[in-house]
Amino acid sequence: MILVGKTTDSHVKAMIDDYTERISHYMPFEIVTIPELKNTKSLTEEQQKVREGELILKQLQPADTVVLLDEHGKERRSIEFAKWLETITQSARRLVFVIGGPYGFSADVYDRANQKMSLSAMTFSHQMVRVIFTEQLYRACTIIKGEPYHHE
Repeated sequence: MILVGKTTDSHVKAMIDDYTERISHYMPFEIVTIPELKNTKSLTEEQQKVREGELILKQLQPADTVVLLDEHGKERRSIEFAKWLETITQSARRLVFVIGGPYGFSADVYDRANQKMSLSAMTFSHQMVRVIFTEQLYRACTIIKGEPYHHE
């Protein structure tokens, strides 16, 4: 998973670390944090997206399957996400989820993406998206393994 900007709240970081450790029991999983840009007051939103986009693209390999967490992406229920994850991990060499900066993604990042995924029709802070997504990824892993974490 690629994130733009570090997780600043220690409680949020602790939750992300907990789910990251849990996920690693099921699949290789790491978080790459792209540092926040400096001196953004002099940049337009578009310039900021372009610069962040360049840093995101540097982290990607040509064969990566890239999924952007994006408000315009496809929403899935947890069970559907687990089925999708199980299917895509069978064919993807490396599956990379990307959580962008406060203004979203540049056109180049959208062009590079294979898919877009939305967690909800609601808007969450970028800090909360990290927790929600890592929890859902862990939940999907337990669903795939038939473990009792998820109740339906």
